[in-house]
Parts: sequence; structure tokens; C-alpha cells
Amino acid sequence: MKDIIFNEIDGAKDTWISMADSIFDHPEAGFKEVYASGMLMKCLEENGFEVEAGIADMETAFRAVYQNKEGGPSIGLLCEYDALEGIGHACGHHMQGPAILAAALAVKNCCKDEPYRLVVYGTPAEETVGGKILMKEKGCFQDIDIALMMHPSPTTTTDVKCMALATYIVHFHGKTAHAAMSPDQGRSGLDAVLLAAHGIECLREHVKEDTRIHYTILDAGGPSNVVPAEAVMEVCMRSYNTAYLETVVSRVEKIIQGAALMTETGYEIEERPFFQAKIPVLSLNEILMDNARLVDAPTIRPAREKTGSTDFGNVMYDVPGSCIRMAFVPEGTSAHSQEYLDAGKSEEAHNCLILAGKILAATCSDLILKPELMERVKEEFRRKKNGE
Repeated sequence: MKDIIFNEIDGAKDTWISMADSIFDHPEAGFKEVYASGMLMKCLEENGFEVEAGIADMETAFRAVYQNKEGGPSIGLLCEYDALEGIGHACGHHMQGPAILAAALAVKNCCKDEPYRLVVYGTPAEETVGGKILMKEKGCFQDIDIALMMHPSPTTTTDVKCMALATYIVHFHGKTAHAAMSPDQGRSGLDAVLLAAHGIECLREHVKEDTRIHYTILDAGGPSNVVPAEAVMEVCMRSYNTAYLETVVSRVEKIIQGAALMTETGYEIEERPFFQAKIPVLSLNEILMDNARLVDAPTIRPAREKTGSTDFGNVMYDVPGSCIRMAFVPEGTSAHSQEYLDAGKSEEAHNCLILAGKILAATCSDLILKPELMERVKEEFRRKKNGE
């Protein structure tokens, strides 16, 4: 079966390469990915998928479904397609959609005997607000048993942990006054920011060592000879444990409240989307890596134990999932770099998306043809979610 699937993908590889190059040539920032999402939806619809555009109140988000017989596992295949503002596809998202479609169509065309459902989700704005978080809040991803992705990378590997992330924009409101003539009449928003920052520095000693808290002053309030009524800071809080991060957030909120009380200012907290930490499923990682070795993927390395924050973590907090990271640039190359951009239409990039399509399609066939694998993945996820 896998040989049949691989031949199917090789037979259409010019289509997938051309699609990736075209998306690369038309970079679109988050929520503006009209060209990329339209191309992907058109291809899916032409190949027998039921496509729903504009889901979750997002113009460039979509859901495409193919059901083969009744019952069976529901496999989610997720793709991103947003570019970085000002630099273009320097993270390789232009390869994700074509790789996912290559896998989905190969499974559809080759796996005829067993029941299953394929659900392709187009997920915008990963680079900015984390579109999957907003999609999840609108009820997406509840119809899948498992979630799979690919992402271009310097190495071929998978991830274990990612960091939950809470971001606050804090506005302090005081009272302006002349700093020389009547400072007693003023209530400084900047003082509140500085006190909050000091409180956060003191908190660092009393949190678990894998916790990260970082902040910056977005608006200091004006010139030094005026007591600044308004000041704004940004605070980011991270942990590899979602539940623990929520306790840290509560403590930071008390620091903000205390800073306002000490300076007799008011405050407002603007919360950005909350990134959850994924529930790692090592058995699913291993299935992907077994198939990576099967196709002789380049630069295979052990799983990355810890990574930053991703909106895919919110999906993997609810359903078992994994992302195969596919090598296409030299090891050690940083994402969001000119090197990533320069390699975007290289032979290595083209091989990356074709191999990723094969790995994902082979993994889908494993889960469809071997129900015990799916049960093993679900059971590991259940145990880890329950803290067992």
C-alpha cells in the first residue's frame, strides 16, 4: 500500500511543487491569505472533498472533508499558509498546503477498502495571533480523532513539549501634572509600570525553573518634565505546563493590581490569545519517524525535547497530534531568516514537501489499516492528559 501511495504522490509531484512555488510568489500575511487558501480549496473541491470556506468567522480559514465508507478514524490534516509581514515566506508555510494535499489525495485515491474520514483544515494567521486558537474557540477540530501537520525545518524530527503562553497588554491610567511645579497633583502610569516590572523580577525567584516571564514598556507616557498619566507594558508568561502557567498568570495579575494600588492609578488588562502546551504523544511521533526513515528523509535527528509556543499546542491539548519537521536547509539555520527565504523554491524545498506528503500519507495508512495503532495513540494521550 505504501508503495502505491508513494507512486501516486510522485506522479503528481509537479502539481504540488508548482502550487508551493506559486504560494511562495504571492506571500500574504495573516487573515489576508486569499490567494493561497483559494488555490488549496479549489484543488480539494475538484478532487471530491466537500469544502466549507470562511469557517470560524475567518475569510481564509476552511474545512474540507472526504468520507470513505461509514465509520473508521477521523484524521485531521492541518496546514498553514500565512507569510511574514515584510519578508515573505521565510518560515516555509508555502510548502504546508501542497504537502497536506499531496497526502490527502494519495490516501483518498489509494486507500479504498477501509472506512475513514479525512478532514483538511486550512488555518490562517499562525505567525501573528495564532489562528488555530480562534478556530478552536469557534468549535473547530472537535470532529477529528487525531491531528497531523508538517513544517519545514533544518532537520527531520518531531517535537515533545511546547510552551503554554499568556500575553497581557497592561494599560495604566493616572493623572498628568507638571513634573517640576505640581508633581504632587500627578499620578504616574509609568511609576505603575516600573513597580509592576520590579514585582515580576521578584517573582522570578519563586516560580518553577522552566517558567519564563518577560516584559517590555510599549509606551512610557511622554517627556520627563510631565508626570505621565498613561503608560503601557506588555507581559509574556510561559511554561511547559498549561495548568501551572494559569497559577503564574494569577500571581502576575496580583502584581499589576498592587502596582496600581501603590501609585493610585487605574489599570486595564488586554489579553491576547492563550497558547496551551501540547500533550505529547510519543507513539505517534514514532509512527511519523518510522515513515521518515522509510522514505530516507534527510538529516534525521532525535525529537526536540522542548520548543517555544505554537497554536498547534491548543489543538494537541484536546486531541492527539504531531508535526513532522522536514529538513530543507542546513542544520543550524534559523527560521524567519533570509536563508529560509532564499531556499524557499530550491530543489531541497521541493523534495521537502514531497517527502512530507509521503510521510503523512503513510502515517494515515498505518492508522487506517492498523486500528491497534490508533488505539495505542489515543490511550497514551488519555493517560498523559489525566496526569497518569
